[in-house]
Formats: sequence, C-alpha cells, structure tokens
Amino acid sequence: MTPVGQDAATLLGAYDEHLRGPVELAGATDVATDGPLCRGRFSDTGFVTHRRLAPGADLPALVARTIAHFAATDVVEFEWKTRGHDLPGLAPLLRAHGLVPGPEETLMVGPVDLALGESAGPVTVRRAGADGDTTLWLAEADGVLVGTGRLEVVPGTPFAGLWGGAVDPAWRHRGVYRALTAARARYARAHGVRLLHSDCLPTSRPILERAGLVAVGTTTPWVWRR
Repeated sequence: MTPVGQDAATLLGAYDEHLRGPVELAGATDVATDGPLCRGRFSDTGFVTHRRLAPGADLPALVARTIAHFAATDVVEFEWKTRGHDLPGLAPLLRAHGLVPGPEETLMVGPVDLALGESAGPVTVRRAGADGDTTLWLAEADGVLVGTGRLEVVPGTPFAGLWGGAVDPAWRHRGVYRALTAARARYARAHGVRLLHSDCLPTSRPILERAGLVAVGTTTPWVWRR
C-alpha cells in the first residue's frame, strides 16, 4: 500500500476509499444497496451513505426510492450522511424532499504518529473497557472523572476513529482533551492503525489540528422523520 502523505487531497482520498460505503453500516441490519447507495438500519433508525456519486447519477430517483423504502418500514427516522465534496445538487434535493440538515462538522484526518504525545497536566488517562473494536477511555484527576472519549478501530482499513470526546466544563483548556487524544493514538498505533479520523465541531478542531489531523472536508447529516 502506498504510504499516505499529509496533504489534504491525499488524506481525503484515503478517507473516501476506506471510510465510505458498506463499512459505515457495520452492525446494521436490513443492509441493501440501490445503485451507489448503501442503506441499513440501527434499531429504529435508518442510515444512508455512499461513495462519491458519479456526475450522471439519477439523484431524484435515488432520493425518491430511499424515502419510499424507509417509509414502508417502521423506522422513526433515517439519516442521509452527506459530504461537502458530494455532487452539488444533492443537498438542495434532500431539502426539497423534506429532509432537515443537522450541524455541519469538519472531517479531520491525519497520521497516527503525529498524534502521539505524553498525557499533559494533572490528569491520568486509562482504558476503561472494550466492546469489539471500540474502546472507552477515561481522564481522571485525583480519582474524579473529568473527561471521556472512544476509539473505534475500523477493521480492514488503516483507520481508527476518535469519537465521543467530552470534558467537564471546569476542566476545559487544561489539556484534558489533548491527553485523551494522545492516549488513544498510542493505543491505536500499537494495534496497527496508521490514520486517525474524526467528525468534529468547531470546539474540537484546534485540538485535533495540534495533534496533526488535517481538515479535509465537511459532513452534514440530513434527517427524514415521520
């Protein structure tokens, strides 16, 4: 496999290759494809994703069939996960069909080696449990919980995801999130991971950038509800 560089275009290419499509439906039920789309459900919620859509894709038909598909089930809602580099006509079409956009997040990707570091400040970070490829991490100060985060290794890819980062408001800006990131990165590298990724809000982006992750695009969830 060709080594992945740090430029945004190369990292975005790795993201599109490894993290879009069927891999996003791991653990889902009723998984099916419709042309370029992958659909499935997690309990009472549906989910739709795809790799990059070809310019000739019949977007109106794909959207109409997807809505009809989930409307015929008992799901209460479904999410269509879009990326900012998708075909420009997709978002307006989803809106026209009644889907509502959620908050836009930034796609962050970077080499795991750049995110390594020592836990800074008066906190101790430890792995608290695991469920398959997902591990839970806790940051504590004198035995008191001050932050949490998850690491999700994506099987069959060079990636692991950084998710669920939360820090006690009284402990923000004291290196807790950075310490959680570094601890998860060290664990990921020890388990063969080469790249980290995260969908982040503006509050987390500067910390992830300091950890070597690069903004490669955006993602917006579009939600249909009954």
